[in-house]
Amino acid sequence: MIFLVITAVAALITFLASRIVLRLALRYGIHPPVRDRDVHSRPTPRLGGVAMCLGLLGAFGVAALIPELAGVFAEPTRIWTLLAGAIAICAVGVLDDLYDLDWMLKLGAQILVAAGVAIFGVQIVTLPIGGLTVPSSTMAISLTVLLIVLVMNAVNFIDGLDGLVAGTTIIGSTAFFGYIFMISANLGQPNAYFSLASLITSIIVGVCIGFLPVNWHPARMFMGDGGALMLGLMTAASAIAVTGQIDLATMGGRSQILPAFIPILLPLAILLLPLTDFVLAVVRRLINGSSPFAADRKHLHHRLLDMGHSHLGAVLIFYAWTAVVSIGCLIFLIQPWWAAIGIMVAGFLVCALLTAAPVSRRVWQTSLRVMRERRARRRGLEQTIDTQREPQHNDVQGERL
Repeated sequence: MIFLVITAVAALITFLASRIVLRLALRYGIHPPVRDRDVHSRPTPRLGGVAMCLGLLGAFGVAALIPELAGVFAEPTRIWTLLAGAIAICAVGVLDDLYDLDWMLKLGAQILVAAGVAIFGVQIVTLPIGGLTVPSSTMAISLTVLLIVLVMNAVNFIDGLDGLVAGTTIIGSTAFFGYIFMISANLGQPNAYFSLASLITSIIVGVCIGFLPVNWHPARMFMGDGGALMLGLMTAASAIAVTGQIDLATMGGRSQILPAFIPILLPLAILLLPLTDFVLAVVRRLINGSSPFAADRKHLHHRLLDMGHSHLGAVLIFYAWTAVVSIGCLIFLIQPWWAAIGIMVAGFLVCALLTAAPVSRRVWQTSLRVMRERRARRRGLEQTIDTQREPQHNDVQGERL
């Protein structure tokens, strides 16, 4: 109930802030021109990240007043570092949306923010492999920075369709919160429930819910790089934070191996499509001799549009894939492995059919057209043969007469 209240607060603040930011952006013309790679046709403000950041800060402020979450705020340095990092990366993203910063400058800013979070906020200290501890603080910081930067860019790369990032984040983060709840309830680890990871996840969901009304197709405002990078940062931070809240020693036994891996696997599974898009984009651009962060119109969501999907249809397909992967991971915690695999395979098949639907429809329509043309040619050929035979038949009758 506490986290529902926090989610509602984050959603309300973000929704109201989005209205205000949208009105100011339209009044003062704060919106970039339409680019070649954009799928929208009219200039649209990209300041949604500002409203989302305000919702994040407001929700953290309310959470600090709740007694049950006092343990989360017992280390204020960690909280202040995360909030400072969110503000900083949001500001970098907004500047990039307005002035198109150089990619090296953006990457440098991302690394600095991630390093600050790793040093003073959260960092990977254990790995779900027999309870291994990261051997040195330098390695822990390096792994944390790498994960945060990777997730930030993966989320930012798929921010190309209305409601895409907000919707997939809601689905994935809700599944991740479900995992935290299961760990707390089933494995007797209540410290995992009232934790920083739970708080961040609930706030992320609320922020996205509050922003979605102005971002739904046709969007009146985009979250921009500011919102996408901030969501990536907080998503990575929640995944890293939960690894420090779970006692891997209590997960002994063969049946508990997967729950120990879920803190790492679930965020990666949720971000499967963004990470795939990120890797493909970097490889594609390097092969072409361009910057790995140079924008183009060859992302997965662009390809879905080129396949024949509508704007809304492409977004819903991303939602479906995210739901199947994230919920599928949770099923492993409550069902036998063979049942979970069967459910996931069925979900993958349905998503694959939906993804390939326009191509299949075009192939079917082409096949029908070819068949009709063949029948028409056959009928025409038969009529021609009959026409040619008809005079010969009459001539034979005339000769007999």
